[in-house]
Amino acid sequence: MSDKQMIKHPWGISVYGAASVKKAPDLVRIRLRAVRVEKDPQAAFILINEEVRAIREVLRRYGVPDSAVDSSRLDLKSEWDWNGGKKRFEGYRCQASFSVSSPNLDSVQALLVDLVGAGASEIDAVEFDVSAKKQLRDEAREQAVEAARAKAARYAAAAGVQVGPLMHLEDVDPEAPGQERYRGHGAAADAADESLAPGHVVVSAAVILGFAIAP
Repeated sequence: MSDKQMIKHPWGISVYGAASVKKAPDLVRIRLRAVRVEKDPQAAFILINEEVRAIREVLRRYGVPDSAVDSSRLDLKSEWDWNGGKKRFEGYRCQASFSVSSPNLDSVQALLVDLVGAGASEIDAVEFDVSAKKQLRDEAREQAVEAARAKAARYAAAAGVQVGPLMHLEDVDPEAPGQERYRGHGAAADAADESLAPGHVVVSAAVILGFAIAP
């Protein structure tokens, strides 16, 4: 047997557990921008300010409070076009960015149409989420621990030993850089089905547990 196949420092049972919980979204987040390119910088500022006011009015009309809207300061920079190796001045690009949160999911389509009509020239993202994500994450973590414990018990029974006290507990984020090797491994049987559930937000958690073997 090669060294790579041997456990040089045996100490107990190490298992990985994962779980996912799902819930219908109750929140939508929209990221958008109003952009104007004009030859005169003052004209660009005036037009963008008009569009910012129009966008704000649309949001208020849909019941989105000002506290649920994060907006950037107006940004102005020169716009250039490269064509045939030649640099041509297009004008001054002025833009305002918005991040909007709304619980009114039934009117998302109409809201987007009206935002574009008010001057939102770029919709960067429309993301559905749940407001109780922390509670869902805690639930997924508890289920992940339960899955790992059950796996350890099955391995121990198959090996003819008993699970001893917990010696190690390590939180794992399968979506984090460097943790790719954990994705899709050790999850509950229905975790993959849940992750594909349409119209739901899926929150996942994973853990590595290490148990001693009872004498």
